Amino acid sequence: MTDFPSPDELFARPFFFVGIGGSGMLPLAQILKGRGAMVGGSDRSFDQGHLPEKFAALEAQGFELHPQDGSGIVSGEQIVVASAAIEDSVPEIAQAKALDCLRLTRAELNSILFNTSGAGLAVAGTSGKSTVTGMLGWILEATGREPTIMNGAVMKNFISPERPFASAVVGGQSIYVSEVDESDGSIALYRPAVGVLLNVSLDHKSMEELRQLFGDYLSRSRISVINADDEEALALLPHAKEVITFGIEQEKAQIGIVPGSVAEGPVRQAAMIVDRHDGSQHALTLNMPGRHNLSNALAAIAAAAAAGVPVKASVKALAGFEGLARRFDIVGTTHAAITVIDDFGHNPEKCAATLRTLRAHPGRVLAFFQPHGYGPLRQMGEELAQTFADELDEGDRLLICDPVYFGGTVDRSEGSERIVRLVEEAGGRAEYIPQRKSIEDRLVNLASPGDRIVVMGARDDTLSQFAKRLLERLS
Repeated sequence: MTDFPSPDELFARPFFFVGIGGSGMLPLAQILKGRGAMVGGSDRSFDQGHLPEKFAALEAQGFELHPQDGSGIVSGEQIVVASAAIEDSVPEIAQAKALDCLRLTRAELNSILFNTSGAGLAVAGTSGKSTVTGMLGWILEATGREPTIMNGAVMKNFISPERPFASAVVGGQSIYVSEVDESDGSIALYRPAVGVLLNVSLDHKSMEELRQLFGDYLSRSRISVINADDEEALALLPHAKEVITFGIEQEKAQIGIVPGSVAEGPVRQAAMIVDRHDGSQHALTLNMPGRHNLSNALAAIAAAAAAGVPVKASVKALAGFEGLARRFDIVGTTHAAITVIDDFGHNPEKCAATLRTLRAHPGRVLAFFQPHGYGPLRQMGEELAQTFADELDEGDRLLICDPVYFGGTVDRSEGSERIVRLVEEAGGRAEYIPQRKSIEDRLVNLASPGDRIVVMGARDDTLSQFAKRLLERLS
């Protein structure tokens, strides 16, 4: 990290983000702009005319947008922020090399801001990072801590007409809340004051690699906040210096649930939180369904406690938490009681959590899944197929299209057809329909009164437009 410029040196230079509209890039661009830096960028979606509302909002906020042809890179003074995986053939990267611009990955830039804040609060784990980051950020905001928040999802509590895509909050420099990513190994760059570990399960890396990355992460954290219900996470506890545990099932967890106190509904839930440090109990109302979200709330309460916020105050704040875009986001319900849900589920654990939440209440489930890449599909295809076979009932339907593909040299020899075959071999039912437009038509024809249609996938903001269009057609 010592090779990187200090924040003061950074903010004195102009920034250029390649893929500025991306879920990881946009919040960082917003934080830099909020702290006075000059920020511009390019995006393939901007060139293609996709998501015009997002780019119009960025231009209104003063971001300078350029075509993705290299024309926005004009000076060696510019700092170019791009994904570590972006190919050298992209015009911006070629131009940045020609002008000898300093190049940072998204994670390198975020870690500089995180590590140089007064206290960095990190949220890690295979699933639930964005939700817990949003919950924790809202607790700190509601209790007057003025956090800066870096999230990969839009936080509904912070949306305003000026900032409709509020995946970041520019607060003070004393507290920096951020999700941190293990999928590219960049979690190793962070030195947290508080390091949350939600769960450890198969996603982009092998379990051996994940245990190493998360164990090292806990060893660098001043205080670790660990999910005692997750066996893999709990097994890493010896790496931690100081620990606060949380859990629904684990009776020794320091932040937990009074047994028998959970009341679940299709869109909200309630439970009695117990702080086993002092035995106090606090009534939680959460405007999000699903057992996984109750666990997420415990994680946020425990992390806030590690940062000095009383449990009582955190529980009160969470009653006003409105959730995140694309995290079991109910788009609407038709007169025929058909509900459309937009969801970020893309790995086995996330998909299972979403489907279990739906199965807990009456109504057939029509699930549409768009894989978020060919590589991830190879890595976790068998586990995904088993999840769909296990979590969907006989009357439910699963439709899968081709993986999202943004160009490049990725191996596309094995795709969604394999997953459909694996689902059927595991005893489930699935349909492979390559094109998304055909999926839309199929869902409109399939839907009956009382059905819940869930749109699942990651790395593609147009899935939200798909869900809205589906609701309009069904209405």
